[in-house]
Amino acid sequence: MSRRNMLGAGAALAGVALARPGLAQGAAARTLRVVPQANLTSLDPFWTTAVVTLNHGYLVYDTLTAVDSRNQPRPQMAEGWVVEDDGRSWTFTLRPGLKFHDGEAVRAKDCVASITRWARRDAFGQVLWMSLDELSALDDRRLRFRLKQPFPYLALALGKSPSPAFIMPERLGQVDAFTQIREAIGSGPYRFLADEWNPGQKSVWEKFAGYVPRDDAPDGLAGAKRPLLDRVEWTVISDPAVASSAMLTGEQDYWEYPLHDLLPLLKRNRDVVVEQRLSEGTYGCLRLNHLHPPFDNPAIRRAVAMAVDQRDYLRAVAGEAPEAWGECPGVFTCGSALETEQGSEVLKTRNLERAQAAMKEAGYAGEKVVLLAPGDYPQINALSLVTADLLRRLGMNVEFVSVDWGTLVQRRASREPVEKGGWSVFHTTSLGTSLNLPPIHLMLRANGKDAWFGWPDDPEIERLRAAWLRAGDPAEAKRIGDALNERAMQTIPYVPLGYYWQPSAWRRTLRGVQRSPSTVFWNIEKA
Repeated sequence: MSRRNMLGAGAALAGVALARPGLAQGAAARTLRVVPQANLTSLDPFWTTAVVTLNHGYLVYDTLTAVDSRNQPRPQMAEGWVVEDDGRSWTFTLRPGLKFHDGEAVRAKDCVASITRWARRDAFGQVLWMSLDELSALDDRRLRFRLKQPFPYLALALGKSPSPAFIMPERLGQVDAFTQIREAIGSGPYRFLADEWNPGQKSVWEKFAGYVPRDDAPDGLAGAKRPLLDRVEWTVISDPAVASSAMLTGEQDYWEYPLHDLLPLLKRNRDVVVEQRLSEGTYGCLRLNHLHPPFDNPAIRRAVAMAVDQRDYLRAVAGEAPEAWGECPGVFTCGSALETEQGSEVLKTRNLERAQAAMKEAGYAGEKVVLLAPGDYPQINALSLVTADLLRRLGMNVEFVSVDWGTLVQRRASREPVEKGGWSVFHTTSLGTSLNLPPIHLMLRANGKDAWFGWPDDPEIERLRAAWLRAGDPAEAKRIGDALNERAMQTIPYVPLGYYWQPSAWRRTLRGVQRSPSTVFWNIEKA
Protein backbone atom coordinates (compact mmCIF):
# COMPACT_ATOMS: atom_id res chain seq x y z
CA MET A 1 0.00 0.00 0.00
CA SER A 2 1.39 3.42 -0.89
CA ARG A 3 1.82 6.12 1.73
CA ARG A 4 -1.00 8.17 0.23
CA ASN A 5 -3.39 5.22 -0.01
CA MET A 6 -2.63 4.32 3.57
CA LEU A 7 -3.58 7.82 4.68
CA GLY A 8 -6.86 7.57 2.82
CA ALA A 9 -7.60 4.20 4.36
CA GLY A 10 -6.93 5.61 7.82
CA ALA A 11 -9.37 8.45 7.26
CA ALA A 12 -12.04 6.08 6.02
CA LEU A 13 -11.64 3.69 8.95
CA ALA A 14 -11.65 6.56 11.40
CA GLY A 15 -14.90 7.86 9.98
CA VAL A 16 -16.57 4.49 10.43
CA ALA A 17 -15.15 3.96 13.92
CA LEU A 18 -16.30 7.35 15.18
CA ALA A 19 -19.89 6.27 14.79
CA ARG A 20 -19.46 3.47 17.34
CA PRO A 21 -20.15 4.05 21.05
CA GLY A 22 -17.11 4.47 23.30
CA LEU A 23 -15.90 1.80 25.67
CA ALA A 24 -17.63 1.48 29.01
CA GLN A 25 -15.86 2.97 32.00
CA GLY A 26 -14.79 0.85 34.96
CA ALA A 27 -11.75 -1.33 34.42
CA ALA A 28 -10.77 0.75 31.39
CA ALA A 29 -10.57 3.83 33.60
CA ARG A 30 -7.85 2.13 35.65
CA THR A 31 -5.98 0.71 32.65
CA LEU A 32 -3.53 2.46 30.35
CA ARG A 33 -4.13 1.01 26.86
CA VAL A 34 -1.07 1.41 24.66
CA VAL A 35 -0.23 0.71 21.01
CA PRO A 36 3.51 0.00 21.34
CA GLN A 37 6.10 0.74 18.68
CA ALA A 38 6.68 -2.99 18.11
CA ASN A 39 5.92 -6.51 19.25
CA LEU A 40 7.49 -7.62 22.55
CA THR A 41 9.25 -10.93 21.94
CA SER A 42 12.15 -10.77 24.40
CA LEU A 43 11.86 -10.01 28.12
CA ASP A 44 15.61 -9.69 28.67
CA PRO A 45 16.87 -6.07 28.43
CA PHE A 46 20.50 -7.20 28.65
CA TRP A 47 20.24 -9.79 25.89
CA THR A 48 18.72 -7.35 23.38
CA THR A 49 18.87 -3.60 22.83
CA ALA A 50 15.40 -3.55 21.19
CA VAL A 51 13.65 -0.41 22.43
CA VAL A 52 10.40 -2.30 23.00
CA THR A 53 12.25 -4.51 25.51
CA LEU A 54 13.86 -1.42 27.07
CA ASN A 55 10.38 0.08 27.60
CA HIS A 56 9.28 -3.20 29.22
CA GLY A 57 12.41 -2.99 31.37
CA TYR A 58 11.50 0.44 32.71
CA LEU A 59 8.11 -0.91 33.82
CA VAL A 60 9.49 -4.00 35.57
CA TYR A 61 12.94 -3.05 36.85
CA ASP A 62 14.58 -0.24 38.73
CA THR A 63 18.14 1.09 38.61
CA LEU A 64 20.72 2.24 41.17
CA THR A 65 20.99 5.60 39.42
CA ALA A 66 18.91 7.35 36.76
CA VAL A 67 19.51 10.32 34.47
CA ASP A 68 17.47 13.48 34.77
CA SER A 69 16.34 15.77 31.95
CA ARG A 70 19.87 17.22 31.74
CA ASN A 71 21.34 13.70 31.41
CA GLN A 72 22.91 13.99 34.86
CA PRO A 73 22.94 10.86 37.07
CA ARG A 74 20.91 10.97 40.27
CA PRO A 75 20.24 8.37 42.99
CA GLN A 76 17.31 6.04 42.24
CA MET A 77 17.36 2.73 44.12
CA ALA A 78 20.40 4.10 45.90
CA GLU A 79 20.09 6.56 48.77
CA GLY A 80 23.33 7.94 47.45
CA TRP A 81 26.98 7.08 46.98
CA VAL A 82 30.37 7.97 48.43
CA VAL A 83 33.51 8.38 46.30
CA GLU A 84 36.82 7.85 48.07
CA ASP A 85 40.47 6.99 47.45
CA ASP A 86 40.91 9.71 44.80
CA GLY A 87 38.01 8.37 42.74
CA ARG A 88 39.02 4.70 42.90
CA SER A 89 36.35 3.60 45.39
CA TRP A 90 32.59 4.08 44.97
CA THR A 91 30.19 2.81 47.67
CA PHE A 92 26.43 2.77 46.96
CA THR A 93 23.83 2.37 49.71
CA LEU A 94 20.37 1.03 48.83
CA ARG A 95 17.20 2.71 50.02
CA PRO A 96 15.50 0.68 52.77
CA GLY A 97 12.39 -1.40 52.07
CA LEU A 98 13.08 -2.28 48.42
CA LYS A 99 11.37 -5.52 47.34
CA PHE A 100 11.25 -7.70 44.25
CA HIS A 101 7.93 -8.71 42.73
CA ASP A 102 8.29 -12.18 44.29
CA GLY A 103 8.37 -10.62 47.76
CA GLU A 104 12.10 -11.03 48.38
CA ALA A 105 14.11 -8.06 49.64
CA VAL A 106 16.50 -6.37 47.24
CA ARG A 107 20.04 -6.90 48.51
CA ALA A 108 23.42 -5.62 47.47
CA LYS A 109 24.40 -9.04 46.12
CA ASP A 110 21.45 -8.85 43.69
CA CYS A 111 22.90 -5.58 42.41
CA VAL A 112 26.39 -7.07 42.07
CA ALA A 113 25.11 -10.00 39.99
CA SER A 114 22.89 -7.79 37.80
CA ILE A 115 25.57 -5.20 37.11
CA THR A 116 28.10 -7.92 36.29
CA ARG A 117 25.73 -9.50 33.75
CA TRP A 118 24.84 -6.10 32.26
CA ALA A 119 28.50 -5.18 31.82
CA ARG A 120 29.15 -8.24 29.65
CA ARG A 121 26.81 -6.91 26.96
CA ASP A 122 26.61 -3.13 27.35
CA ALA A 123 29.13 -0.91 25.52
CA PHE A 124 29.57 1.48 28.46
CA GLY A 125 29.60 -1.43 30.90
CA GLN A 126 32.43 -3.07 29.00
CA VAL A 127 34.46 0.13 29.24
CA LEU A 128 33.73 0.39 32.97
CA TRP A 129 34.85 -3.21 33.49
CA MET A 130 38.25 -2.45 32.00
CA SER A 131 38.80 -0.07 34.94
CA LEU A 132 37.32 -2.37 37.59
CA ASP A 133 39.40 -4.18 40.18
CA GLU A 134 36.52 -5.59 42.26
CA LEU A 135 32.76 -5.22 42.70
CA SER A 136 31.47 -6.66 45.98
CA ALA A 137 28.57 -6.56 48.42
CA LEU A 138 29.71 -5.18 51.78
CA ASP A 139 26.41 -6.10 53.45
CA ASP A 140 22.74 -6.32 52.43
CA ARG A 141 22.48 -2.61 51.61
CA ARG A 142 25.96 -1.56 50.49
CA LEU A 143 27.99 -2.46 47.42
CA ARG A 144 31.42 -1.17 46.50
CA PHE A 145 33.31 -0.66 43.25
CA ARG A 146 37.09 -0.74 43.65
CA LEU A 147 38.76 0.65 40.53
CA LYS A 148 42.22 0.38 39.02
CA GLN A 149 42.00 4.03 38.07
CA PRO A 150 39.36 6.75 38.55
CA PHE A 151 36.24 6.37 36.41
CA PRO A 152 34.21 9.59 36.84
CA TYR A 153 31.39 8.36 34.59
CA LEU A 154 30.44 5.38 36.80
CA ALA A 155 27.11 6.74 38.07
CA LEU A 156 26.19 7.79 34.52
CA ALA A 157 27.05 4.35 33.14
CA LEU A 158 24.71 2.61 35.60
CA GLY A 159 21.72 4.86 34.97
CA LYS A 160 22.06 6.06 31.38
CA SER A 161 19.37 5.64 28.77
CA PRO A 162 19.11 3.46 26.88
CA SER A 163 20.41 0.21 28.39
CA PRO A 164 20.88 1.04 32.07
CA ALA A 165 21.97 -1.57 34.60
CA PHE A 166 18.52 -2.87 35.54
CA ILE A 167 18.52 -4.70 38.87
CA MET A 168 17.07 -8.23 39.01
CA PRO A 169 17.34 -11.07 41.58
CA GLU A 170 20.76 -12.65 42.00
CA ARG A 171 19.65 -15.95 40.43
CA LEU A 172 18.76 -14.12 37.19
CA GLY A 173 21.81 -11.91 37.32
CA GLN A 174 23.96 -15.04 37.41
CA VAL A 175 22.56 -16.32 34.10
CA ASP A 176 25.12 -16.13 31.29
CA ALA A 177 24.83 -12.74 29.58
CA PHE A 178 24.52 -14.39 26.15
CA THR A 179 21.65 -16.64 27.29
CA GLN A 180 18.21 -15.06 27.05
CA ILE A 181 16.22 -14.87 30.30
CA ARG A 182 12.61 -15.97 29.84
CA GLU A 183 11.09 -14.47 33.00
CA ALA A 184 10.78 -10.92 34.29
CA ILE A 185 11.17 -10.35 38.04
CA GLY A 186 12.20 -6.88 39.09
CA SER A 187 11.52 -4.30 41.78
CA GLY A 188 10.01 -1.64 39.52
CA PRO A 189 6.60 0.05 39.68
CA TYR A 190 4.79 -2.59 37.58
CA ARG A 191 4.77 -6.39 37.66
CA PHE A 192 4.77 -8.35 34.39
CA LEU A 193 1.84 -10.78 34.00
CA ALA A 194 3.41 -13.71 32.18
CA ASP A 195 0.14 -15.64 31.99
CA GLU A 196 -1.45 -12.79 29.97
CA TRP A 197 1.49 -12.39 27.57
CA ASN A 198 0.66 -13.31 23.99
CA PRO A 199 3.60 -12.29 21.77
CA GLY A 200 2.35 -10.59 18.64
CA GLN A 201 -0.89 -9.55 20.31
CA LYS A 202 -0.82 -8.37 23.92
CA SER A 203 1.47 -7.76 26.90
CA VAL A 204 0.17 -6.77 30.34
CA TRP A 205 1.63 -5.33 33.54
CA GLU A 206 -0.11 -4.60 36.85
CA LYS A 207 0.69 -2.14 39.61
CA PHE A 208 3.20 -3.50 42.12
CA ALA A 209 1.73 -2.72 45.52
CA GLY A 210 5.11 -3.20 47.20
CA TYR A 211 6.88 -0.49 45.19
CA VAL A 212 8.11 2.48 47.23
CA PRO A 213 8.77 5.50 44.99
CA ARG A 214 11.26 8.21 45.79
CA ASP A 215 10.00 11.44 47.33
CA ASP A 216 11.64 13.83 44.86
CA ALA A 217 9.82 15.20 41.82
CA PRO A 218 9.99 13.32 38.50
CA ASP A 219 12.71 14.65 36.20
CA GLY A 220 13.61 12.75 33.04
CA LEU A 221 14.11 9.16 34.18
CA ALA A 222 14.95 10.21 37.73
CA GLY A 223 12.78 11.01 40.72
CA ALA A 224 9.47 9.48 41.78
CA LYS A 225 8.09 6.64 39.63
CA ARG A 226 4.49 6.38 40.81
CA PRO A 227 2.28 3.57 39.38
CA LEU A 228 -0.97 5.57 39.32
CA LEU A 229 -3.01 3.10 37.22
CA ASP A 230 -3.79 -0.53 38.02
CA ARG A 231 -2.75 -2.00 34.67
CA VAL A 232 -0.74 -1.20 31.55
CA GLU A 233 -1.81 -3.13 28.45
CA TRP A 234 0.10 -3.13 25.17
CA THR A 235 -1.92 -4.22 22.16
CA VAL A 236 0.01 -4.83 18.95
CA ILE A 237 -1.78 -3.20 16.00
CA SER A 238 0.43 -3.59 12.96
CA ASP A 239 -1.88 -1.69 10.59
CA PRO A 240 -1.30 2.07 11.20
CA ALA A 241 -4.76 2.96 9.87
CA VAL A 242 -6.42 0.65 12.39
CA ALA A 243 -4.25 2.03 15.19
CA SER A 244 -5.24 5.56 14.20
CA SER A 245 -8.91 4.62 14.29
CA ALA A 246 -8.49 3.09 17.75
CA MET A 247 -6.96 6.32 19.01
CA LEU A 248 -9.66 8.53 17.51
CA THR A 249 -12.48 6.47 19.02
CA GLY A 250 -10.89 6.13 22.45
CA GLU A 251 -10.35 2.38 22.20
CA GLN A 252 -6.66 3.04 22.87
CA ASP A 253 -5.15 5.72 25.12
CA TYR A 254 -1.60 6.04 23.79
CA TRP A 255 0.15 5.38 20.47
CA GLU A 256 3.91 5.36 20.85
CA TYR A 257 5.06 5.76 17.22
CA PRO A 258 2.26 7.03 14.95
CA LEU A 259 2.87 6.89 11.21
CA HIS A 260 3.86 10.37 10.05
CA ASP A 261 1.30 10.35 7.21
CA LEU A 262 -1.48 9.97 9.79
CA LEU A 263 -0.36 12.80 12.08
CA PRO A 264 -2.59 15.45 10.40
CA LEU A 265 -5.62 13.21 10.93
CA LEU A 266 -4.78 12.76 14.61
CA LYS A 267 -4.07 16.46 15.13
CA ARG A 268 -7.49 17.41 13.79
CA ASN A 269 -9.17 15.53 16.64
CA ARG A 270 -9.47 17.76 19.71
CA ASP A 271 -9.51 14.71 22.02
CA VAL A 272 -6.01 13.64 20.93
CA VAL A 273 -2.65 15.20 21.80
CA VAL A 274 0.23 14.82 19.31
CA GLU A 275 3.58 15.86 20.74
CA GLN A 276 7.27 15.06 20.65
CA ARG A 277 7.59 13.22 23.97
CA LEU A 278 11.12 11.89 23.49
CA SER A 279 13.74 14.48 24.37
CA GLU A 280 15.92 13.86 21.29
CA GLY A 281 15.51 13.21 17.59
CA THR A 282 15.46 9.63 16.31
CA TYR A 283 18.53 8.66 14.26
CA GLY A 284 18.42 6.05 11.51
CA CYS A 285 21.22 3.48 11.36
CA LEU A 286 22.14 1.11 8.52
CA ARG A 287 24.00 -1.85 10.03
CA LEU A 288 26.18 -4.15 7.93
CA ASN A 289 27.47 -7.60 8.85
CA HIS A 290 31.28 -7.37 9.04
CA LEU A 291 31.78 -11.13 9.50
CA HIS A 292 30.83 -12.37 6.02
CA PRO A 293 31.04 -11.31 2.36
CA PRO A 294 30.42 -8.91 0.87
CA PHE A 295 30.49 -6.47 3.79
CA ASP A 296 33.58 -7.93 5.42
CA ASN A 297 35.31 -5.80 2.77
CA PRO A 298 35.64 -2.17 4.01
CA ALA A 299 35.90 -0.88 0.43
CA ILE A 300 32.45 -2.31 -0.33
CA ARG A 301 31.07 -0.75 2.85
CA ARG A 302 32.46 2.62 1.77
CA ALA A 303 30.91 2.20 -1.69
CA VAL A 304 27.50 1.80 -0.07
CA ALA A 305 28.09 4.90 2.07
CA MET A 306 29.00 6.88 -1.06
CA ALA A 307 25.59 6.11 -2.58
CA VAL A 308 23.54 6.98 0.51
CA ASP A 309 21.53 10.18 0.41
CA GLN A 310 20.13 10.75 3.90
CA ARG A 311 17.32 12.89 2.49
CA ASP A 312 15.84 9.88 0.67
CA TYR A 313 15.63 7.95 3.93
CA LEU A 314 14.23 10.79 5.99
CA ARG A 315 11.55 11.65 3.46
CA ALA A 316 10.53 7.99 3.31
CA VAL A 317 9.90 8.03 7.06
CA ALA A 318 8.77 11.56 7.87
CA GLY A 319 7.58 13.07 4.58
CA GLU A 320 8.60 16.21 2.77
CA ALA A 321 8.30 18.74 5.61
CA PRO A 322 11.89 19.88 6.31
CA GLU A 323 11.09 20.65 9.96
CA ALA A 324 10.32 16.95 10.50
CA TRP A 325 13.89 15.77 9.92
CA GLY A 326 17.51 16.80 9.47
CA GLU A 327 20.66 15.54 7.81
CA CYS A 328 23.55 14.61 10.10
CA PRO A 329 26.60 13.32 8.17
CA GLY A 330 28.59 12.19 11.20
CA VAL A 331 28.48 9.59 13.94
CA PHE A 332 27.77 11.97 16.84
CA THR A 333 24.44 13.62 17.64
CA CYS A 334 23.92 16.86 15.77
CA GLY A 335 23.83 19.77 18.19
CA SER A 336 25.95 17.93 20.77
CA ALA A 337 29.43 18.97 21.89
CA LEU A 338 31.06 16.32 19.67
CA GLU A 339 29.12 17.04 16.47
CA THR A 340 31.57 16.89 13.59
CA GLU A 341 31.87 16.23 9.86
CA GLN A 342 35.63 15.67 9.89
CA GLY A 343 36.33 12.91 7.39
CA SER A 344 32.66 12.66 6.36
CA GLU A 345 33.26 13.28 2.66
CA VAL A 346 32.34 9.66 1.85
CA LEU A 347 28.88 10.16 3.35
CA LYS A 348 28.40 13.46 1.52
CA THR A 349 29.28 11.99 -1.90
CA ARG A 350 25.65 11.02 -2.70
CA ASN A 351 26.60 9.86 -6.17
CA LEU A 352 25.36 6.54 -7.53
CA GLU A 353 27.75 6.43 -10.51
CA ARG A 354 30.82 7.01 -8.35
CA ALA A 355 29.56 4.42 -5.88
CA GLN A 356 29.03 1.88 -8.68
CA ALA A 357 32.59 2.44 -9.85
CA ALA A 358 33.89 2.05 -6.30
CA MET A 359 31.87 -1.14 -5.88
CA LYS A 360 33.39 -2.62 -9.04
CA GLU A 361 36.90 -1.60 -7.99
CA ALA A 362 36.36 -3.17 -4.56
CA GLY A 363 35.76 -6.53 -6.24
CA TYR A 364 32.11 -7.23 -5.52
CA ALA A 365 31.44 -10.63 -7.11
CA GLY A 366 27.69 -10.96 -6.94
CA GLU A 367 27.48 -12.40 -3.41
CA LYS A 368 23.95 -12.61 -2.04
CA VAL A 369 22.97 -9.76 0.29
CA VAL A 370 20.18 -10.70 2.73
CA LEU A 371 18.40 -7.58 3.94
CA LEU A 372 16.10 -8.08 6.95
CA ALA A 373 13.12 -5.71 7.08
CA PRO A 374 10.39 -5.47 9.76
CA GLY A 375 7.06 -5.37 7.96
CA ASP A 376 5.24 -4.50 11.19
CA TYR A 377 7.49 -1.53 12.07
CA PRO A 378 6.65 1.20 9.50
CA GLN A 379 9.49 3.61 10.23
CA ILE A 380 12.29 1.03 10.11
CA ASN A 381 10.59 -0.79 7.25
CA ALA A 382 10.69 2.47 5.24
CA LEU A 383 14.45 2.74 5.83
CA SER A 384 14.84 -0.87 4.71
CA LEU A 385 12.95 -0.32 1.45
CA VAL A 386 15.16 2.63 0.53
CA THR A 387 18.31 0.58 1.12
CA ALA A 388 16.99 -2.41 -0.86
CA ASP A 389 16.39 -0.16 -3.86
CA LEU A 390 19.78 1.52 -3.44
CA LEU A 391 21.73 -1.75 -3.23
CA ARG A 392 19.99 -3.12 -6.31
CA ARG A 393 20.84 0.03 -8.25
CA LEU A 394 24.43 -0.47 -7.12
CA GLY A 395 24.29 -3.87 -8.82
CA MET A 396 24.11 -6.02 -5.69
CA ASN A 397 22.29 -9.37 -5.50
CA VAL A 398 19.68 -8.48 -2.87
CA GLU A 399 17.28 -10.85 -1.15
CA PHE A 400 14.68 -8.77 0.71
CA VAL A 401 13.37 -10.74 3.72
CA SER A 402 10.27 -9.25 5.34
CA VAL A 403 9.71 -10.46 8.91
CA ASP A 404 8.10 -9.07 12.03
CA TRP A 405 10.29 -6.96 14.32
CA GLY A 406 10.43 -9.63 17.00
CA THR A 407 11.79 -12.18 14.53
CA LEU A 408 14.33 -9.67 13.22
CA VAL A 409 15.56 -8.99 16.76
CA GLN A 410 16.11 -12.72 17.24
CA ARG A 411 17.69 -13.36 13.82
CA ARG A 412 20.16 -10.47 13.90
CA ALA A 413 21.97 -12.31 16.72
CA SER A 414 23.00 -15.05 14.27
CA ARG A 415 26.66 -15.05 13.23
CA GLU A 416 26.06 -17.64 10.50
CA PRO A 417 26.57 -16.85 6.78
CA VAL A 418 23.45 -16.07 4.77
CA GLU A 419 23.19 -19.60 3.32
CA LYS A 420 22.79 -20.88 6.90
CA GLY A 421 20.14 -18.40 8.03
CA GLY A 422 22.36 -15.38 8.67
CA TRP A 423 21.96 -11.84 7.41
CA SER A 424 23.85 -9.04 5.65
CA VAL A 425 21.95 -5.82 6.42
CA PHE A 426 19.35 -4.56 8.86
CA HIS A 427 18.28 -1.14 10.07
CA THR A 428 17.50 0.27 13.47
CA THR A 429 17.01 3.64 15.13
CA SER A 430 18.59 5.30 18.13
CA LEU A 431 17.87 8.42 20.14
CA GLY A 432 20.42 11.21 20.02
CA THR A 433 21.08 10.73 23.75
CA SER A 434 22.61 7.35 22.82
CA LEU A 435 25.00 8.75 20.20
CA ASN A 436 26.46 11.85 21.82
CA LEU A 437 29.40 10.32 23.75
CA PRO A 438 31.90 7.62 22.70
CA PRO A 439 31.38 5.31 25.74
CA ILE A 440 27.63 4.99 25.21
CA HIS A 441 27.68 4.99 21.39
CA LEU A 442 26.66 1.38 20.69
CA MET A 443 27.06 1.73 16.92
CA LEU A 444 30.63 2.93 17.36
CA ARG A 445 31.85 -0.02 19.41
CA ALA A 446 34.29 -2.03 17.28
CA ASN A 447 35.60 -4.78 19.54
CA GLY A 448 34.88 -7.71 17.25
CA LYS A 449 32.98 -10.63 18.74
CA ASP A 450 31.98 -8.51 21.76
CA ALA A 451 30.61 -5.66 19.62
CA TRP A 452 26.93 -5.16 18.83
CA PHE A 453 25.27 -7.12 16.01
CA GLY A 454 27.37 -6.68 12.89
CA TRP A 455 30.53 -7.22 14.96
CA PRO A 456 32.92 -4.59 13.54
CA ASP A 457 36.52 -5.09 14.55
CA ASP A 458 38.70 -1.97 14.51
CA PRO A 459 41.43 -1.58 17.17
CA GLU A 460 41.94 2.07 16.22
CA ILE A 461 38.34 2.98 17.02
CA GLU A 462 38.71 1.16 20.35
CA ARG A 463 41.95 3.00 21.08
CA LEU A 464 40.33 6.37 20.39
CA ARG A 465 37.31 5.51 22.55
CA ALA A 466 39.63 4.70 25.46
CA ALA A 467 41.64 7.89 24.84
CA TRP A 468 38.46 9.98 25.01
CA LEU A 469 37.80 8.75 28.55
CA ARG A 470 41.25 9.99 29.57
CA ALA A 471 40.95 13.38 27.85
CA GLY A 472 42.09 16.15 30.16
CA ASP A 473 39.89 18.97 28.84
CA PRO A 474 36.99 19.62 26.42
CA ALA A 475 39.32 20.66 23.61
CA GLU A 476 41.18 17.35 23.78
CA ALA A 477 37.89 15.46 23.97
CA LYS A 478 36.68 17.27 20.86
CA ARG A 479 39.90 16.50 18.98
CA ILE A 480 39.51 12.81 19.77
CA GLY A 481 35.84 12.93 18.77
CA ASP A 482 36.83 14.38 15.40
CA ALA A 483 39.38 11.59 14.96
CA LEU A 484 36.76 8.97 15.86
CA ASN A 485 34.39 10.30 13.20
CA GLU A 486 37.15 10.32 10.60
CA ARG A 487 38.15 6.75 11.42
CA ALA A 488 34.52 5.57 11.39
CA MET A 489 34.09 7.01 7.91
CA GLN A 490 37.07 4.95 6.76
CA THR A 491 35.96 1.60 8.23
CA ILE A 492 32.14 2.14 8.30
CA PRO A 493 30.99 0.31 11.45
CA TYR A 494 27.54 1.55 10.38
CA VAL A 495 26.06 4.11 8.01
CA PRO A 496 24.33 7.11 9.70
CA LEU A 497 21.04 8.05 8.03
CA GLY A 498 20.21 11.39 9.69
CA TYR A 499 17.45 12.05 12.20
CA TYR A 500 13.71 12.64 12.30
CA TRP A 501 11.30 13.76 14.98
CA GLN A 502 8.99 10.99 16.17
CA PRO A 503 5.96 12.32 18.07
CA SER A 504 3.61 10.21 20.17
CA ALA A 505 -0.16 10.53 20.42
CA TRP A 506 -2.37 10.19 23.49
CA ARG A 507 -5.90 10.94 24.59
CA ARG A 508 -6.43 14.20 26.46
CA THR A 509 -7.85 12.20 29.34
CA LEU A 510 -4.28 11.25 30.29
CA ARG A 511 -2.44 13.35 32.85
CA GLY A 512 1.24 13.22 33.76
CA VAL A 513 2.70 12.36 30.35
CA GLN A 514 6.22 13.77 30.48
CA ARG A 515 9.20 14.27 28.18
CA SER A 516 11.91 11.73 28.77
CA PRO A 517 14.92 10.08 27.08
CA SER A 518 12.83 6.88 26.86
CA THR A 519 9.14 6.01 26.75
CA VAL A 520 7.92 5.35 30.29
CA PHE A 521 4.42 4.83 31.71
CA TRP A 522 4.73 5.70 35.37
CA ASN A 523 3.19 8.92 36.84
CA ILE A 524 0.37 8.73 34.25
CA GLU A 525 -3.28 8.79 35.31
CA LYS A 526 -6.65 9.26 33.67
CA ALA A 527 -8.85 12.28 34.28
